[in-house]
Amino acid sequence: MKFKYKTQPYEHQRIALERSYDKENYGYFMEMGCGKSKVLIDNMAWLYENKKIDTAIIVAPKGVYRNWQVSEIPAHLRDDIANEVYVWNPNPNKVQKEHLLSGIEERGKLRILLVNVEGFATPKVKAFVQKFIWSSRAFLLAVDESTTIKNPKAKRTKALVTLAKFAAYKRILTGSPVTKSPMDLYAQCGFMDKALLGFESFYSFQGRYAITRTQRMGGHSFQQIVGYRNLDELSEKLEGFSYRVTKEDALDLPDKVYTVRHVSLTDEQIKHYMTLKNAAIALLDDGGLVSAPAAMTQLLRLQQVLCGHTMTDDKELVEFKSRRIDAVLDTIEEMSGKVIIWSRFRYDIRNIEAALKRAYGSDSTVTYFGDTSDDDRQQAIQDFQFGDARFFVANPQTAGYGLTLTAATNVIYYANDFNLETRVQSEDRCHRIGQKNTVTYVDLVSKGTVDEHIVKSLRAKIDLSAKTLGEEARQWLELSPKKE
Repeated sequence: MKFKYKTQPYEHQRIALERSYDKENYGYFMEMGCGKSKVLIDNMAWLYENKKIDTAIIVAPKGVYRNWQVSEIPAHLRDDIANEVYVWNPNPNKVQKEHLLSGIEERGKLRILLVNVEGFATPKVKAFVQKFIWSSRAFLLAVDESTTIKNPKAKRTKALVTLAKFAAYKRILTGSPVTKSPMDLYAQCGFMDKALLGFESFYSFQGRYAITRTQRMGGHSFQQIVGYRNLDELSEKLEGFSYRVTKEDALDLPDKVYTVRHVSLTDEQIKHYMTLKNAAIALLDDGGLVSAPAAMTQLLRLQQVLCGHTMTDDKELVEFKSRRIDAVLDTIEEMSGKVIIWSRFRYDIRNIEAALKRAYGSDSTVTYFGDTSDDDRQQAIQDFQFGDARFFVANPQTAGYGLTLTAATNVIYYANDFNLETRVQSEDRCHRIGQKNTVTYVDLVSKGTVDEHIVKSLRAKIDLSAKTLGEEARQWLELSPKKE
C-alpha cells in the first residue's frame, strides 16, 4: 500500500495498518501505550483518500471519547485531509447543537463523529447516529475499548451490532480483548461479523470453547463455566482478522507513555465542588497574598470532592457517589500485566482495594500506606513483585520512595500529590533498572476542575507545593465542572 503519514509509525503500527487497511473487519488488539489510535486514524485517512468512505464514527467510553478530538486526531490526521469533527453531547448548548446538526448536511470532507458508548443504551443517541449515517455514502464504525460491548445482552451492544450491519468497514480497538474469560470475545467479534468466529449464537460459541457443569440453586438450574478448551483453535481464528501487540513486543516504543482518562462528575459532586470553590475564591479575595500551604489546603479539599468524599470542619467524613473507581476498573480492562494505583487519600486506597478484590479476587490486590505495618509492607512488595498479586494500591508519600516495583508496566494516578518530587519518585518505582518494558502512566482527570491544572503543572515539572499561588490559585478556581 502507498500512504503518506503525518507522524511516522513505529514498525508494529506500520504492520498493523498494512494488514488491515482494506479489510472490512479488523481488530487492533494493541496494549495501552502501543498507539492503536494512530493506526485507526491512518486507516480512516487511507479509506477516505481512496474514496472508500466519507464518514467515520468512533465510539468510546465517556472518559476517552473526547481525547480523540483534543489529542489523537490533531496529532495524527494529515493536514491535507479535509475533515470536520463532531462530538456528541446529550445536553448541547445552541452552538453545539447547530454544529452537530450541520454534520448531517456536510459534504466534501471526512466527517468524524465521536460518540460515548454508554449513550447507545438510549433512544436519543441511536436516533441521531442513524440520521448521521443515512446521509453518508459509506462509513467506518470503530469501537475503542471494545470490552465495553463484551456483554451480548447489553442494550448498547445490541444497538451497535444493529448499526454495524450498515457499516462498510468495522474496527474494534482494545489493549486486552479477554478481561475475564475467552467468552468476552463473542460479542466483540460478533459486532463486526458473526461469521468471523463461525457461531450464530453465544451458546454454541460457549459450547465449543467452555467446559460447563450443571449447577442447581433452589428450584433452578444453570450452566456454570468450570474451564476452557480448544483455545488454540480460537487463537488461530483471531489471527485471521486481528493484530495483537504488547508493550513487550513493541520494543521500538518510547520508554514512558502518558495519557489521560476523563472522569465525569455526579450532580452531588458538582454541587459540593461549587460550594467549596466559591468559599475558596472568597478566602483568596479576602486575604490578599495567600501562602502556598493555605492555597494548597483549598485545592486539597476540592481534590477530595473529585474522589467522592470530603471532611467537615469537625473532622467528619462525608461520602457521595463518584465514578472514579469505575474509571479505574474500565482503564484496567485495557491493560495487560501488573498495575500500580497511586492515591494520596486513605479513604480512596481502601475503596479501590475493596473494588479490585470484588472484581479480581482476594489475592489480586495489596496495599501500602500509612496504616500498613512494616511486616505487611514487606509482604505486599514480595506478593506484587514475585507473587500473584496484580494490583499495588498505595500512597505515593509512603511507598513512592526507595521501593522497586518493576513487575508493573502500568501506573494509574487516582489522585495526584502536589509535590513534584513525590510524582517523579512514584513514577520511578517501576521505571528503573530491571524494567525491560515501556511504562504507561494514566492520570484520572475531571474536566473543568483543579485536576486539569495539577496534572498539567506536574507534567511540566512544576512543584506546586513549593509555590506561593495567590492569583494563580484564583485562576485555577475560575473553571467550573460541567455536567456531561
